[in-house]
This record gives sequence, C-alpha cells and structure tokens, in this order.
Amino acid sequence: MKIKIYNQKGEVVGEEKLDSKIFDCPVKEVVVHQVVTAIEANARQNLAHTKTRGEVRGGGRKPWRQKGTGRARHGSIRSPIWIGGGVTFGPRNERNFKQKINKKMRQKAYFMCLSDKASSGNLIVLDKLELEEMKTKKLVEILKKLPVGKKTLVAISNKDEKIIKSTANIPWVDAEIVGNLNALEVIRHKYLLMTTETIKKIEERYKDK
Repeated sequence: MKIKIYNQKGEVVGEEKLDSKIFDCPVKEVVVHQVVTAIEANARQNLAHTKTRGEVRGGGRKPWRQKGTGRARHGSIRSPIWIGGGVTFGPRNERNFKQKINKKMRQKAYFMCLSDKASSGNLIVLDKLELEEMKTKKLVEILKKLPVGKKTLVAISNKDEKIIKSTANIPWVDAEIVGNLNALEVIRHKYLLMTTETIKKIEERYKDK
C-alpha cells in the first residue's frame, strides 16, 4: 500500500510504501472490541467502597429491649436497614476488573486499527513535523493546511516538548509518543497524523514479530 506524503505547508511531496502486515491487514471488529474493552478495564481505578455492617462503627449493644416497648425488634444500629448502618451489596474496592490480553492479540488489534485508518484515508503522513518554538498558533496553522479535523492524534517518534505542549491547548488534538500507542488510542481518534520517521519506528519495532 502506498500513501501520500505531505509537508508542513500542506503540499504533497511524495509517496510512502507501507508495510502491508501492519497497515493493510483485514479488520476483525470482534478482536478490536475485545482488546479495547480489556485495555479500558485494566486502566480502571477501583475507588468506590462501602462498609458492611461488620465495618461500621458503633452498634455493640442492643438499641432497646426485645419486648415491651411497642417498637420493632432490633439487635444493632449497624443493620443495613438503619440510617448510618452497613450497606448491602455495595461497591467494594477489592473487586478486580483486570482482564488478561494475549500479547499477539493486542498487537493484531493495533495493526487492525492502523490498517483501518490507512484504508479510510484518515492516516496522514508528514515528511517531518518541527516547531521552532513552543507555540500553539503555529501548530494550528500547520494542521489547518492538512486534511485533518476534529479528534486528531499526532503520533511523534520521540518526546518533543514543543509539540506535546503546543497540542495541550487544542481541544481537538492529542499528541502521543509512538511507543505508547495502542488500539484504544488509535480508535478513539478519527485522524492519525504521523511522520515518515514515526512509520519507520513502527515497522522496525514489529519487523520480526
């Protein structure tokens, strides 16, 4: 598969041949869905926690005697039917949401997401992406000249503070180092913007895998 290469002025300056194993593999929605669901589950923070009747403070004595008061029988103020008592079937922070993902399956889903971007024309390749200074306005000017829109992910080959901090004030753009990319990051953005260097890094990383 070949793809157009743009410069920062939005001009087509050449073509890039993509590795068909990574950028032209058949997409299976079931695999992508399973991997994305697992990634989200593994990133989930289990913070919600309620106390059972055995953990609530107080209630060591019977509130009133069993008979003769005309009131209902109660043995403890920690009962779930009392205000301030324990909670029945509430969320607990020891619950484990982790899901195991096979390494090859995770990798395959990543390739499928990249292939989907390439086949749909939403993978945009630049010859280079460089900023002389940390300036959001300059980056917006570059992006407006390219066929990208809302929900754009800029994948950079190395950590570049100028690009990362320049995208921080653009609500429709995110920047990520290519080594941190996964199926979820790719699929949650409509457009994927890469440089030729970024593509080479991906192809070298998965060359013999």
